Amino acid sequence: MSVRMIGPEAEARLDWLALCRAIEAGHARPRAEIGDTFLYRGGDTLLSRAAWIDGLGQLVKTATIFPGNVAVGKPAVNGSAAVYSDVDGTLSAIVDFHLLTKWKTAGDSLCAALRLAPKDPRVILIVGAGTVGRSLRQAYGAAFPGARFQLWNRTPVSAARLAGAFPGTEVVTDLAAAVAGADIVTCATMATEPVIRGDWLRPGQHIDLIGAYRPDMREADDAALRRARIFVDSRATTIGHIGELKIPLAAGVISEGDVVADYYDLASGAFARRSEDEITLFKNGGGAHLDLMVARYILDAAG
Repeated sequence: MSVRMIGPEAEARLDWLALCRAIEAGHARPRAEIGDTFLYRGGDTLLSRAAWIDGLGQLVKTATIFPGNVAVGKPAVNGSAAVYSDVDGTLSAIVDFHLLTKWKTAGDSLCAALRLAPKDPRVILIVGAGTVGRSLRQAYGAAFPGARFQLWNRTPVSAARLAGAFPGTEVVTDLAAAVAGADIVTCATMATEPVIRGDWLRPGQHIDLIGAYRPDMREADDAALRRARIFVDSRATTIGHIGELKIPLAAGVISEGDVVADYYDLASGAFARRSEDEITLFKNGGGAHLDLMVARYILDAAG
């Protein structure tokens, strides 16, 4: 059997809402077995993730994260992704790393927002104008076409460049005021110290945290976690691995019991907004099981 090569041209056949349905369907299957390996050199990271889902097969995805690449005009994140047959374990597909990562990362957050965000949000704030910020603008725009979009970035010129690609997107410079005025705040930065403050939040908001992926990184402060009902995509890939939750857990700011649900709780109804006034907070931790679900969606959509 030949190995399929799925490149960026497959994107024309993909749909954000169909992707979310595929992610939900993937979590109705037997629970994934996952294994992660993290290697560090200073600020650089080598991350290898593997997953096996009965009925979907296996996936191994390796990512290199070199933040310094940005200064010389290179992508900060690179890697590869291989999908293996569930029947005989043979290599069945190589999926373009950047295509898969884009749709997995933004789709992961969008899937949560469809369950946790207020209905018909008026204002969506994107914090961070990098590659993920661009895909978030596309994903959230597809799901909430009536919303007004705002964009904040530490360097306004980058924010202006991204906003220019999406007519009607407003660049804001006062982050505190923008957070307070938004119905959804989606944050994708490389911050190691919190950029979202709990005392900026108001009842009824949804906070989507994406950027932190290392034990020393977080985007929201202790007050934000205390004020919100906390959800994650996977307890297994967030609680003990990512500083967003690991640091406040170690300090006793929150307990594991404060994590209300992950995607494997979708069927029970626990992964849901409970009232109009509550603040919901979602930590997008990723994981190879999500990459596998999204890769299979891409393979099916590509035909």
